[in-house]
Amino acid sequence: MSRKEWKAGTFIYPIPAVMVSCGNMEKSNIITVAWTGIINTNPAMCYISIRPERYSYNLIKESGEFIINLTNEKLAYKTDWCGVKTGNKVDKFKEMNLTKEKANHVSCPIIKESPVAIECKVKEIKELGSHHMFIAEVISIDADEKYINAKGTFDISKCNLISYANGGYYCLGKKIGKFGYSVEKRKKTSTLNKVQRKG
Repeated sequence: MSRKEWKAGTFIYPIPAVMVSCGNMEKSNIITVAWTGIINTNPAMCYISIRPERYSYNLIKESGEFIINLTNEKLAYKTDWCGVKTGNKVDKFKEMNLTKEKANHVSCPIIKESPVAIECKVKEIKELGSHHMFIAEVISIDADEKYINAKGTFDISKCNLISYANGGYYCLGKKIGKFGYSVEKRKKTSTLNKVQRKG
């Protein structure tokens, strides 16, 4: 099988498509971001990369806070709309009928309709070129109770989260395995079970 070579570019897909809320409860904005991810476990840290000319850039730089709101299939249209419109001209919460919800540890509003909101505090800003990377510590994770099962576990499979890849939005597919399943030992069938099956 042959391969086609293209010039270097951004092609690590799929990646999350998230709505980042910033500012405060009175003066707030939403910016749609795909350049985001986890960078450390302990302490829990993540990043978002934003162009300096974007309206949200200075809101985040000045406050040192933001919230990553995960998005799902129901929020796909609103996620895209918030990415192509500027908060300098429109109130995205109002125009997209999104609800502001008070966060626990930062001044930014949570998007109530989001299944998961990740409260973040900026630790460092790296100027990389077209984008500046906001490296942040995760302060709190706020999950919608309807996605938490009786055991207190968050069931991400019920969220219908979306991802972004090469200009398109996609729903995440079915679960095909779990971490470590490739080396997991198969459970031995007990002799009793074998006897019961034969009987």
